[in-house]
Amino acid sequence: MNYWLMKSEPDVYGIDHLAKEKNKTDHWDGVRNYQARNIMRDEMKKGDKVLFYHSNAKPSGVAGLAVIAKEGYPDHTAFDKKSKYFDAKSDPDNPRWYMVDVKFVKKFKEVVSLEELKHIPELKDMVLLNNSRLSVQPVTKKEYDLIVKLGT
Repeated sequence: MNYWLMKSEPDVYGIDHLAKEKNKTDHWDGVRNYQARNIMRDEMKKGDKVLFYHSNAKPSGVAGLAVIAKEGYPDHTAFDKKSKYFDAKSDPDNPRWYMVDVKFVKKFKEVVSLEELKHIPELKDMVLLNNSRLSVQPVTKKEYDLIVKLGT
């Protein structure tokens, strides 16, 4: 099993949106970073655990938990000319962009803020604290467990 942190802006698509979806599941589309795409396409597996992170929020931080419900498949928004994620260079026969399905697990009572995470010595090597721009990133089991404990 792998552990991940996935970022989204709560006013665009937050954990509350995911919780209200049919079967509490939705696709994670619109990722247009090759490193994040590679993770979704090649590494994420059904059942992997996810920290759902709210970015550009007050406060930014981990808002809850999700799980990978479906492994990587072509991101259909790349082929839709009406989508803000349209990519004219992406071809359905050779897709450039991928997505996964995520399923809501739990919302934390309080967001575990980025500020709080920065002050925890055990998290000093966490990708989030060293490459904060990456929207889909790995976390270790130790990091995941520590953040879950803080959020519950």
